[in-house]
Amino acid sequence: MRQLISRFSPRLLSAAALLSLAGCASLFQPPVNPGESEEQVLTRLGAPTNIYQDGNTRLFEYGAGAFSQYQYMARIGPDHRLISYQQVWTIENFRAIRTNQDTKQDVLNRVGRPSEITRYARVPFEAWNYSFKESGVWNSQMTVYFTDQGIVQKVENGPDPRYDDSRMRF
Repeated sequence: MRQLISRFSPRLLSAAALLSLAGCASLFQPPVNPGESEEQVLTRLGAPTNIYQDGNTRLFEYGAGAFSQYQYMARIGPDHRLISYQQVWTIENFRAIRTNQDTKQDVLNRVGRPSEITRYARVPFEAWNYSFKESGVWNSQMTVYFTDQGIVQKVENGPDPRYDDSRMRF
């Protein structure tokens, strides 16, 4: 029995190592690639949480749920092929939101639906909160404030209150 195990061990270890490396290689590839058909995107990613029209392209939003800090968008071109697939809750995308100019639809097209929509007692605007992982490190919350006409009034960044330990001290 011992001879049998020692005889197969190098082969089993080599096979196991190759299989595990093959699995890791797929983790570093994007789930979809530009040029793939809309049908392939839907097959691989499933139904989007929302779909937005942006000019002659459509945006498929893939939200990961209420406590997610990431949100992805697949941009589908007029030829029904994937143009891009990217994580959209980034500081660069939030900085690109223009005050006194962008509308709710502009914000939806850039970063998708928020984690929460609320009104604060002392602020006369509707607030869209986006809980995101800033620079891949900090638990942050970006808030986009809208006037009653649906125009961006203000954009501000701060710590995500869900992760703020100082609020729980007695």
